[in-house]
Amino acid sequence: MPTDKPVVVYGASGYTGRLICEYLREYGLPFLAVGRDHKRVKEVVDAVPGIETVDYDIVEVEHTEDALTEAFGGAKVVLNTVGPFSRYGHEAVRASLNVGAHYTDTNGEQDWMIDAEEQYGTQFAEQGLLLSPGLAQMYTVGEIAAQITLETPGLDTLDIQVFWKGYPTVASTNTILANAAFAKAYYLEQNEYVEWPPDAGLYELVVPGQHELGLALPWGGTAHPVWFRKDPRVASVRALGGVFNRPLMQGVPQIVAAALQMMEGKSDEEKWRIVDEQSSAVRSEMPPRENPRLNISLDSVYASGPLGRSHCVIHGNCNYKQTALLNVHAAAHLLQDVPRRVGFASGCQAFGHRELLGTLRSFGLVLDPILEVHR
Repeated sequence: MPTDKPVVVYGASGYTGRLICEYLREYGLPFLAVGRDHKRVKEVVDAVPGIETVDYDIVEVEHTEDALTEAFGGAKVVLNTVGPFSRYGHEAVRASLNVGAHYTDTNGEQDWMIDAEEQYGTQFAEQGLLLSPGLAQMYTVGEIAAQITLETPGLDTLDIQVFWKGYPTVASTNTILANAAFAKAYYLEQNEYVEWPPDAGLYELVVPGQHELGLALPWGGTAHPVWFRKDPRVASVRALGGVFNRPLMQGVPQIVAAALQMMEGKSDEEKWRIVDEQSSAVRSEMPPRENPRLNISLDSVYASGPLGRSHCVIHGNCNYKQTALLNVHAAAHLLQDVPRRVGFASGCQAFGHRELLGTLRSFGLVLDPILEVHR
């Protein structure tokens, strides 16, 4: 039976899924909370403060295209948090397409972004639907900063960094290992994908606002090279990401190297088993709720051209809350108006970078951007 709820939260029992449910309540948007374990989903959603003030239902579903198609039927927007998305995303995207629903997700996987654009972008566009994977703080706030720098004409090269203070969720840990095991990472050079060196290791970066250098990784390549590849203003994009905690960052390559050694010569099925086991060893429980005094974020973008430079920094807090709010903003927009672009598009391309920035500002999650322009 089709749902009468306009928004689906798939993966509602996860860390980000719960936060999305919280913001849907604040927006007053009825939703369907979907997951593989009804009891677990109910426990999580029932714990949302004030949840009784919004209309919602809970559905348990198997992760298959047919089952998800039945569950999503009647919805207008699907917000997907079930990753790794290169592993689980296809069924959710195809189900969204089957029922004629817009689709967003919170992924951090460049290979999934590339596959989603190539396999489904045209089909979504033909139905007037939005396919917007990667709607997340780690990608979207950096894109907002990049779009602000590009308001200065004549700049064609983007140097992007994102830092945050906190610990990854279970799903994020799984994604880090999956990226290393199954995917190549690319940056953009003169509108062509170029592979990051697999053994590049950690990069030391100057972090705006602090004296200590930061450590960062290509982090799977990020979404920015994918989003800007067809932007006529932009030719080259590199993006790096990391956490402020240096010891934690220094341990990431060791964890990844040990996992890759265990996977050597194994089948894909065995590799996924190792990814799951190692992820659980690193982070087997849901991390504590974010504290805005402790969990901060920083996005910095240098844009340059032959005769100009621009630098934009956005300071924020609670990056998982930022991710949740961005997805709920998308749902609210799509229920009231068409996006600026259909088919495969980033959050900024679909809704406008100033619009997204305004929403994050209105909920106290980011400061006003700091912008310097030299021409």
